Amino acid sequence: MSRTGRSGSHRSKKKRITLALAPVAALGLAVPLMYSAGAATPDEVATDCRTDSDKLENCEFVPVQNKANSLGPNERVTSVTDNCGVSTPATKSFSGTASVTRTIQLENGFSVDGSTKLGNSFFEVGLQFSTSEINIKRDDTTSSFSFTRSDTVKADHIAFFMWSHKRTDVSGFLRATYKEAQDGQKVFFSPSEGATNVHVFYPQLLKSGTPDGRLWLRNVQCGTPQADGILKNQNSVRAEPGFGEGGANVNDVEIPLSEISPE
Repeated sequence: MSRTGRSGSHRSKKKRITLALAPVAALGLAVPLMYSAGAATPDEVATDCRTDSDKLENCEFVPVQNKANSLGPNERVTSVTDNCGVSTPATKSFSGTASVTRTIQLENGFSVDGSTKLGNSFFEVGLQFSTSEINIKRDDTTSSFSFTRSDTVKADHIAFFMWSHKRTDVSGFLRATYKEAQDGQKVFFSPSEGATNVHVFYPQLLKSGTPDGRLWLRNVQCGTPQADGILKNQNSVRAEPGFGEGGANVNDVEIPLSEISPE
């Protein structure tokens, strides 16, 4: 009997200890919630960095990972030559311009210019990834080359030149240091420390300083939805498939940049 009593008393003490600790644990949970309530949110940090807010002491881009030789958007860089209804191939002259610039993508879709503290950080980060093998464009000016050449348009096809620039994709996060502490903290991150949501695309350049990338002649069979859509919207910006990805009605031929004589 006495043994049973002691056992019951022991369980009671455990219960009382648990109850006594519960309010302390709850208070401990409340502290970080109160701590972060007035802190800068990731979106606010991104906005302050983008606009070079007076509240900032500094803002920098912290790289986490990088990928060289990735390809940028697929762009149509010449006008469309129409050889529809003709049963023989035709040699046509094409003139176009391919251009590149450094591109910055914050997680909220905005970019920044080079005059901000953050813009200078992007330039400095670019220095880390410019090597003797890969020359990248670090600033936000544009590099381009223009060309004129004759190529064959297939029978009953339309044709034009496509371009996709070669780039180094550096991804990471923003680290902002505020002049005044918020809840005892001056350093905040966007979207979070160690994240890879912010991308900086540094175009890769040839030794001549002209953009590096893939240039190709695209022939599209007339009377197909692809050709009809292009002919109706020649002057509009369209999302075009990549090299070799156009399907059965599309023929792509890559033109080595060594064959291009920039004007």
